[in-house]
Amino acid sequence: MAFAKITLEPTWEAKYAYSPAVVTKGGKIVWLAGHVGFMDDDGQSLAGQFEHQVRQTFKNLEATLGRVGGSLTDVVWMNVSISDGRYSQVFTEIRKDIYRKDFPASTLLTTAAFAHPDILVEITPVAVIPD
Repeated sequence: MAFAKITLEPTWEAKYAYSPAVVTKGGKIVWLAGHVGFMDDDGQSLAGQFEHQVRQTFKNLEATLGRVGGSLTDVVWMNVSISDGRYSQVFTEIRKDIYRKDFPASTLLTTAAFAHPDILVEITPVAVIPD
């Protein structure tokens, strides 16, 4: 079966850097665990630094996807949890910077607490990697 990925063109959703639907045919589905980025690559704390945590989280996701032959462009859906709803626009701008177009479908939630007190964002995606 040939691989196909169709991202439904967003209307009002484009403002928030997500697509209303992504349709795939074929490929390898990868269900990823929630990823965070409250420490940088050198193990230094990013506590209180929302933008840095988001970028580190995407970097960590890219590394995990690379281990299974994929990349961030293979993400078709993501559940995003943030510690404070006031961060939603910052998250949206970073996602626009990372994806630019063909955004994954997404859910954004505000969460009362995470497994570690320094975590400000967690992303749990699903990816479909071409065969």
